Amino acid sequence: MKSDIEIARSTEMRKITDVAAGIGIPEESIEQYGPYMAKIPVELTDREKMKKSNLILVTAITATKAGIGKTTASIGLALGLNRIGKNAIVALREPSLGPCFGLKGGAAGGGYAQVLPMEKINLHFTGDFHAVTSVHNMIAALLDNYLYQHRQEGFALKEIVWKRVLDVNDRSLRHIVTGLGPRTDGIPTESGFDITPASEIMAILCLSDNLDDMKRRIGNITLGYTFDDKPFTVNDLGIAGAMTALMTEAVKPNLVQTTEGTPAIVHGGPFANIAHGCNSVIATREAMTFGDYVITEAGFGADLGAEKFFNIKCRKSGLQPKLTLLVATLQGLKMHGDVPLEKIREPNAEGIRKGFANLDRHIRNLKGFGQTVMVCFNRFASDTEDEISMVEEHCRETGVYFAINDAYARGGAGAEDLAAKVVEIIKKDPSGPIRFTYPDSAGIAEKTESVARKIYGAGSVSFSSQSLRKIRHAEELGLGNLPVCIAKTQYSFSQDPGKYGAPEGFNFEIKDIVVNTGAGMIVAIAGDIIRMPGLPKVPQALHIDIVDGHIDGLS
Repeated sequence: MKSDIEIARSTEMRKITDVAAGIGIPEESIEQYGPYMAKIPVELTDREKMKKSNLILVTAITATKAGIGKTTASIGLALGLNRIGKNAIVALREPSLGPCFGLKGGAAGGGYAQVLPMEKINLHFTGDFHAVTSVHNMIAALLDNYLYQHRQEGFALKEIVWKRVLDVNDRSLRHIVTGLGPRTDGIPTESGFDITPASEIMAILCLSDNLDDMKRRIGNITLGYTFDDKPFTVNDLGIAGAMTALMTEAVKPNLVQTTEGTPAIVHGGPFANIAHGCNSVIATREAMTFGDYVITEAGFGADLGAEKFFNIKCRKSGLQPKLTLLVATLQGLKMHGDVPLEKIREPNAEGIRKGFANLDRHIRNLKGFGQTVMVCFNRFASDTEDEISMVEEHCRETGVYFAINDAYARGGAGAEDLAAKVVEIIKKDPSGPIRFTYPDSAGIAEKTESVARKIYGAGSVSFSSQSLRKIRHAEELGLGNLPVCIAKTQYSFSQDPGKYGAPEGFNFEIKDIVVNTGAGMIVAIAGDIIRMPGLPKVPQALHIDIVDGHIDGLS
C-alpha cells in the first residue's frame, strides 16, 4: 500500500469553492488560502439549522504507542456517510508542529482517509497556531514592559503566572530566567514555556462563541497577583482589544476536504493530556449548520478527550451528541492486555481478553455520560478474522454496538457498513441528555476527585500544599464554579504511564493548579505530566525532507 503522503499527493482535489458550494456556502462568503483551503466566517452559524443536525463524537480506548487511529476513523465515517448519500462534514482539530517533527510526523488521518492538503495542514496551515503563539507572547512582552515602566512608581506583582509558548517540543525552555543583563534589558524573572496547544489563548479560541466573546475572555485572563492577592488581568493592561485584533483571522474555522472531496472543518488545538483537547465550538457549530451528520473528535482516550468534551465543551456550549463512537484496535487491546509492543501483530487471544478491561472501563464511563456507544473497530492488515470476532462478540455481550472501519485501506467503501449502522442507531437509539460528572456548584477539589474516582478509577486523591493553596485562593475569588481540566498522561487511566489496562484503587496526585479565568476552567496538573514536551532520541524531523520539490516524511 502507498504511504500516506503518496496517497495524498496522488489524489485529485476539488477546488475549495466547489467544496463550499456543495454544502451551501457561496464563493463570496469564503476567504481562500490558495485553491484548496479557505476560511469561513463565524457569522454563518445558524442555531435553527443546527437543531436538525446529528452530532457524533469519536473517542477511543486509552492511547498506546501502537496508535489507535481516531482521526482516521472520524474521517472514514464521514467518507462512508457521504457514500451512502448522506450530507456529512467532519470537524477536526489542527495538528501541532511539535509532534509532527517530534513523534509522529503528522495528524491528518491516514491511508485513504485523510484531510487534504495534508502537507499544508500538518505544517503552517492558515496560521492559526502562529496567531495564538503571537498573542500569548505579545501579552507576556506587554506585561514585562508594564512592570519595567512602572517599577519606579513602586508597582510590582507578588506572583507572575503568565509564561510563554512555542509550537515546538523543547525541553530546554521549560524553566528559564528572563531579563538578564543590564537594567535596560528588563527585570530578571523566573519563567518558562508551554507548547502552544496548552496556551490559554488556544483554549479561548476553542471555547469562544464569537469575536466579542473572545475579547471578553482575553480581557479576563489572570497574569499574576498583587501583594494583596488580587488578580492582575489583561484588562488591567488595557490591551484586550489589541490582542483580539490579532485573532480576527484565526477565529474563523478552516474549510478543507478529505481524500474523497468530503467537506472537513479543521480548527483549534489538540492535546487532551495537557489541555481540553477539542476542536473549536465555532467550527462544530458551523459544521452542524451545513451538515446533516457532523463527526467530531476529542483527543486521546475517552478518559481525557471525551470527559473534557462533555464536562467542559458541552457544558459551556450546549452541544449534545446523538452517538459516541469508541475506537479500538486489536493491537491496542493487546498492549492493554500486557502483550509486548514487538509482539502485538501476532495472534494472542488471551492478550485481547485481558485488554477488554480497558475497553469496558471506557464503555462504562461513556454510558455514564448518557451516551449510546458504538465500538468502532479500526482494521489493520495483520488482524485475523477470529480475533475480530472475539471483539464483536464481547461488544454484543457488553450491550454496545459494533462496526468495522476499513477506510484506511479502502476509503469510503471501507466505511459504508459503519456509516449505515450509525444512521440506523441515531434513528432508533440516540443518546440521552448528558449527565455531567459533577455539578457546577461542587468545589474545585471535589470536582477533581469526582473525575479521578468515577472516570479514572482512583482509590484516593491527594493534593500538594501548593495546589491546595491555589484552590483556596481561586475559591475565595469566586472561581469555584469553573469546570476542571485535568492534565495527565495519555497512556493510562492513572497518572503512571506504565500502568496499562484498567488500574484501580491507586492514589491520584495533583501537583499544581493553573487558573484559566479567560478560558473559564481550572487546570489540575497530575503526576509528572509536562506542558512543554521534549523531543525523542530519534525525532521525526530526521525523516522529513524536500525531494524534487515535494515534502517527504510526513505521515
